[in-house]
Amino acid sequence: MKRYLANHVANMPPSGIRKFFDLVATMKDVISLGVGEPDFVTPWTVRESGIFSLEQGQTMYTSNAGLFELREELAHHLNVTMGLSYDPLKEILITTGASEAVDLVMRAVLEPGNIVLVPDPSYVSYGPCATLAGASVRYVPTHAEENFRLRVKDLTQAYSPEVKLLVLSYPNNPTGAIMQCEDLLPIAEFVKEHDLLVLADDIYSDLTYEGTHTSFASLPDMHDRTLFVSGFSKSYAMTGWRIGYVAGHPDLISGMTKIHQYTMLCAPITGQIAALEALRSASEAKDEMVAAYDRRRRLMVHGFRSMGLDCFEPLGAFYVFPDISKTKLSSEAFAEELLKEEKVAVVPGTAFGPSGEGFIRCSYAYSLEQLEEALQRIGRFVERRFSL
Repeated sequence: MKRYLANHVANMPPSGIRKFFDLVATMKDVISLGVGEPDFVTPWTVRESGIFSLEQGQTMYTSNAGLFELREELAHHLNVTMGLSYDPLKEILITTGASEAVDLVMRAVLEPGNIVLVPDPSYVSYGPCATLAGASVRYVPTHAEENFRLRVKDLTQAYSPEVKLLVLSYPNNPTGAIMQCEDLLPIAEFVKEHDLLVLADDIYSDLTYEGTHTSFASLPDMHDRTLFVSGFSKSYAMTGWRIGYVAGHPDLISGMTKIHQYTMLCAPITGQIAALEALRSASEAKDEMVAAYDRRRRLMVHGFRSMGLDCFEPLGAFYVFPDISKTKLSSEAFAEELLKEEKVAVVPGTAFGPSGEGFIRCSYAYSLEQLEEALQRIGRFVERRFSL
């Protein structure tokens, strides 16, 4: 039956993240550092609000754009935390996770012949979503020696007149890199010069460990050019609730809402009610989770460096991206052999783009005990490789 599949779907590779975790599911005593999911439970006040809404029989559809009360609270939150001004009536759309928001942006603005510039390495979904929207992807390399920050010189080399959209995803998955205001300003000039739109995926904005996160949409002349995407999964440990959002110019949000109407209709009402409560009462719980991630971050960086591996210090998200090239193994081979020999699952850097070769991604959204044991196992594996 494969002949019935559309060519662009048939030719699309499966997620490089999931490949290893199909193997993990068949093995015992594996420590998995692969999935980017908080090990914390959603804060109690948030869970309680969802439970209470079900007890009250709130199980119906919401507006396509989402609960207006949630959009109002989000508009206030974005204004207070990032200095962004959005009309909750026309400029914010609640989506089924930030993943749907990314997909909607791509489908609403891209056409066949368009090109999307995507930093490399970066999250696995951007390229496939662009392909499904009929566009093509051009990866823009970032470099460890430049702290994996996107530079105008690399954008200039990648640019051609067919480019319509630039993806910015900082703090970055998989590297943990951040972009500060002084890094973003030249990018804004490039965007303005070439009349581009920007998909700013700020899903990890609350997980910034040094300085203050700068939203690209807050830069001069970038508000209307930027489609701001975020959600509740990472900051509030709400992955399974599936609530995200996109904010931007009303004309673009209107187009995305039309697609959303015909495909998703609306995000789950229980999740929306819980997200509203998260904004109102869970800031302290969020801060406690971020502090815990910061401790784990330091443990992981120290652990890999102690093994003799170069390891960029991540200043955002909850991933570490060590350089394993000294072992003389490819990223794929390192991950496969580590899993077989020491039962630790990591993701090859190549799952996130060509520039990921020579690196692995390890999530530290796990307990300190698991991380310490994983580091011991990885250390044994690396020591054996160095002795060959």
